[in-house]
Amino acid sequence: MSGPDEIAMLPPAGAARDLIQALADEDEGFSAMERRLAEYVLADLNRATNASITEIAAGAGVSPPTVTRFCRRLGCTGFSDFKVQLARSAFVGLRYLRPEAVTSSAAEVAEDIVTKAQSALFEVHRGLDLAAVERAVKALAHADMIYAFGSGGNSSMVVNELQNRLFRLGCRISASNDHGMNLMLAAAAEPGAVVFGSSFSGRNAELQRCFRLLRARAIPTIALTQSDSPVAKAADIVIPVNLPEGQNIFRATSTRYGFLAVVDIIANLVAYADRPRSTRILRSIKEQLILHRDGDDRQLLGD
Repeated sequence: MSGPDEIAMLPPAGAARDLIQALADEDEGFSAMERRLAEYVLADLNRATNASITEIAAGAGVSPPTVTRFCRRLGCTGFSDFKVQLARSAFVGLRYLRPEAVTSSAAEVAEDIVTKAQSALFEVHRGLDLAAVERAVKALAHADMIYAFGSGGNSSMVVNELQNRLFRLGCRISASNDHGMNLMLAAAAEPGAVVFGSSFSGRNAELQRCFRLLRARAIPTIALTQSDSPVAKAADIVIPVNLPEGQNIFRATSTRYGFLAVVDIIANLVAYADRPRSTRILRSIKEQLILHRDGDDRQLLGD
């Protein structure tokens, strides 16, 4: 019998049927006994994946042969195959099958989004490691070259925004969202470079690989990620962001507001580290925007 840790090591199911989806599907046409079985399994997936056929039968109030027939109806070869497929399907949480009850009026959605963003900003501010921020700013402000690595929708946005903020302050910076390019840039980085990496989960294996390579080559690394995560452990300087996720699968993560706030804090401090240079470059950028786009100085600063 597999324990919880062993189950977590199973590979993803790939093209196999999503057993949890099938169990929760109201259109399967289950009999009353089969519905009791499905509900018993869904009530506690960990219990079901570790239970014997006798235990599941007793818990659902049916006979063991009924459990076997039920497993075969779901496309499994038998009870053992059912447990293997169930463990694999359990990699995706039940919140995606039973989303929290939410209303969808424009007013309520707007309030929910803004409230969660405000909460994320408050929590990041309250828990911000200012000493780590100052170390990161010192490294970035004195770097000959900055590389910013991030992949996926959110971290790609974060490192692109870091480039957007720092180039206008006179920093030489290049953002990359491709794993292969990140590895090549890490291998080619010269002394004087600093590498900044973003990972919301802290489990980006490719970013860890880059950080380990850079550490071996004595190139400083900065991670904006969850504390005590694999990415954090591979970095030299860690700015931790630890925010809880809600159960609403339809709402974009509010953690990104926290990450962007940290980027703005870093950029503001980098600007203050060399005010004359920052002022000169920002004025030059604004002058071109006024001459070729705006006509006056009433538009957004620097953008």
